Amino acid sequence: MKTERIRTALLVFLIFAAAPGYAQEQSNSDLAKKAQNPIANLISLPFQNNTNFGIGPLDETQNILNIQPVWPFSMNDKWNLITRTILPVVSQPNILTGGQGRINGLGDATFTGFFSPRDSGDMTWGVGPVFLIPTATDDALGADKWGAGASVILLSMPGPWVVGSLVSNVWSFAGSGNQDVNLFTWQYFVNYNLADGWYLTSAPIITANWEAGSGNKWTVPFGGGAGKIFKIGKQPINGQASAYYNVEKPDSGADWQLRLQLQFLFPK
Repeated sequence: MKTERIRTALLVFLIFAAAPGYAQEQSNSDLAKKAQNPIANLISLPFQNNTNFGIGPLDETQNILNIQPVWPFSMNDKWNLITRTILPVVSQPNILTGGQGRINGLGDATFTGFFSPRDSGDMTWGVGPVFLIPTATDDALGADKWGAGASVILLSMPGPWVVGSLVSNVWSFAGSGNQDVNLFTWQYFVNYNLADGWYLTSAPIITANWEAGSGNKWTVPFGGGAGKIFKIGKQPINGQASAYYNVEKPDSGADWQLRLQLQFLFPK
């Protein structure tokens, strides 16, 4: 009887000792899935750095740091508006500046507003306008055009998975730039969540420049990486690293890309 009581007490101790860790794991897992959902009702500030290697005959390197604040608004008890702004900080190599040498500065910003139902069942979706804003600090870093278009996103989160697809197209309608903008973007994303906030990810960004000549329209990357939710003090952060090889690219396109991201999360 005494042995049975000791076993029971030990079992209770182990359950309570493990509970905080289990709760933390569940919290990290939930936060990871929200971070992987572009239209989640979650304020976040991602800093996504994309380094493109192997550009042109001299294997030059381009670097683009995208600052991407995401701010959701509750419109009513049925709809949310999720806003996402992308402001790129660009380091452009010589081959992409027309022989002017490396140029650093801001590129053109984009703003997207997704209208998304607060309760959409198993399949989450959003749709809304996207705007191109000529914020580039040099002609070599942007199109010097105003543009507008539409964006649609669909995603599902069965079990540990977060899978979805985001499609947009932007057309220029004003501005002094010489080249019109007609840009198609498709990002599919596949995430598999592991224990303690770890996850595997693949989220390549496929683009088509419809204004480019034959054979130079498409950029099609393939690859993936891993990420983890962690905290610095009380601040939750989503850290991620991935690499993508361009199986299709323009003549002046990069061979491959290294993507590093820190996303600061502000759950309500």
